[in-house]
Amino acid sequence: MRKVQGACVRLTPKNELEYRFRRLQTEMAGAGLDAVIMLQNADLFYFTGTIQTGNLYVPASGDPIYLVRRDFLRARMESALSLVLPFASPSELPGTVAELGHPTPARIGLELDLLPVNLFRKYQTLYPNAQFFDATPLIRRVRMVKSHYEIHILQDAALQADKVHRRAAEVIREGMSELALACELEHLARLEGHQGYLRMRAFNGELAYNQILCGADAAAPAFCNTPLGGMGLTPAFGQGASYNRIGRGEPIMVDFASCYDGYLVDQARMFAVGSLSDRMRRGYDDMLRVEELMVRLAEERPTWGSIYDACLALACQLGYAEHFMGRVGSQVPFIGHGVGIEIDEYPFIARGFHDERLEPGMVFAFEPKLVFPGEGAVGIENTFYLTETGIKSLTFSSQEPVIL
Repeated sequence: MRKVQGACVRLTPKNELEYRFRRLQTEMAGAGLDAVIMLQNADLFYFTGTIQTGNLYVPASGDPIYLVRRDFLRARMESALSLVLPFASPSELPGTVAELGHPTPARIGLELDLLPVNLFRKYQTLYPNAQFFDATPLIRRVRMVKSHYEIHILQDAALQADKVHRRAAEVIREGMSELALACELEHLARLEGHQGYLRMRAFNGELAYNQILCGADAAAPAFCNTPLGGMGLTPAFGQGASYNRIGRGEPIMVDFASCYDGYLVDQARMFAVGSLSDRMRRGYDDMLRVEELMVRLAEERPTWGSIYDACLALACQLGYAEHFMGRVGSQVPFIGHGVGIEIDEYPFIARGFHDERLEPGMVFAFEPKLVFPGEGAVGIENTFYLTETGIKSLTFSSQEPVIL
């Protein structure tokens, strides 16, 4: 860590960065790639320790080359990589790589899930004789297994999540708007180190970092790929908290993605003023049963898809086929998702993922939720990680609904 104007800033250690790019090079060898070029901020942060604009060139062997256009001095200060160099244009990339003794690559990996077409064409002109492949699956496989260093940061994020939970219990009151409650919780989270936004690996992947929803509005679907949507403040960003006011006896969902030093944990808890209806309380208790089933299954390190299938089957058996993970027509085909630097990392506890198994080091949020149109939503979300000895929960706030 270093001090910046009185605050401690965590810088990714050199040995951590080396561990990461060596693992990527192992993946590259298996895919037969000569080089991977990265430009996306989340990947840059993971492999360099900063997000300064530039290109990270990872050769099949040897040290990566971080060519920085803006801002080089800050990149040199924040990144522990050995080769951090200034450059003015991507056109300088082939010459710089050659000068450093690397052969011209014949098979190049790029982040093709995110790279704009025009930018992709630019790299085709830089290496006209090369074949290009999608490096994103390799990058995501490296990132899905968290190191001890990353787990410690995620634990810091979980501390922030608990403070948000406790603050919600202090300030919720009848007549308060969803927006006012969201502002109270965002204010606390920002003071506790939240970066103020989420990263999601998707085109148009705009996502509020909290869903503070109450009553019937919590059942409103939205454009985002989440079980809950919310009305939001405007059609320009139609999700999340609105001016809707908290009523007595309504379920209040506080679904908050806390973030510390770039790493996210997801936690959702239930609140109500006065009481929760018998239907809502029973539904909530049943979602705890779904969570308990996941925990038992995860100990055996099954496939991601088999956990989804078993938990979906239990929810349907309990009578929630039309309410589980969204309202009819808007139900999402997942119950859990990896978290880390982005909110949608591997693993996916989702339909169809039967070729990938849980393994130690994976971190994921699990969020069984029910949506009842005209009434509201209930559910739970925690962030877990798998160790060699079993599954542990990173988030730790009380799971008992808070009745105020």
